[in-house]
Amino acid sequence: MKSVKIENLDWVSYRELTEKGRCKIILPVGAIEQHGPHMSLNPDVLIPSHIAVKVAERCDNMLVAPAISYGYKSQVKSGGGNFFPGTTCVSGSSLESYVFDVLQAYVNHGNREFILINGHFENSMYLCEAADKLVKKCKNEGVNVKVYLLSYWDFISEETIEKVFPDGFSGWAVEHGGVLETSIMLKIHPELVDMSKAVDVEPATFPPYDVFPPDPSWVAASGTLSSPLPATAEKGEIILDECISGIASHFG
Repeated sequence: MKSVKIENLDWVSYRELTEKGRCKIILPVGAIEQHGPHMSLNPDVLIPSHIAVKVAERCDNMLVAPAISYGYKSQVKSGGGNFFPGTTCVSGSSLESYVFDVLQAYVNHGNREFILINGHFENSMYLCEAADKLVKKCKNEGVNVKVYLLSYWDFISEETIEKVFPDGFSGWAVEHGGVLETSIMLKIHPELVDMSKAVDVEPATFPPYDVFPPDPSWVAASGTLSSPLPATAEKGEIILDECISGIASHFG
């Protein structure tokens, strides 16, 4: 079986697979952002990339584009903030333009359907802008293009949340570097997780506003917004199975 990753194909094979817009192109978009002292800087890239490959392997006529690794600025109340060493982000306009240019290049190859799998909460609105701009430009040029935008966590059900958090769920807002992401990483890249460095913190609480410049005292020194200690690879498998199956059933 040929690889579903575009970067692993030669150009002739890529052309044959994508001619006449036969393939849906999946583009993972993430971020390089701290996820606590127990985990690498790239879960927001690795997780949607893993899901993208598994979805493409289950479905006909799907290919996975190389991930966009740099995302929009980490925000204190969703990612701990942009002031942590290692968190390396771009402006919203840069992300929007970059995603637009990448999608436009794939349109120029003859591709017509795209699935953006987001792995970094802060990216969402800039991905919307890029998709909207592309679709309108292509329509004006007489080309029909469709872009689907999703964040993988939107496919996690309440039933799965109850399994992963048997003692109660503190909410999506404080899951940065917590049980969900850590569990998935323990499943797909255990070599990038060191639970001996995991810090037990209470779920973060924030005032009902943002402030600029951001206030580092709003975030625990670990950078996580909740405790990752209950994370396990088994929980990661439960989460991944549901996300992959859900996405594949919608687009396969």
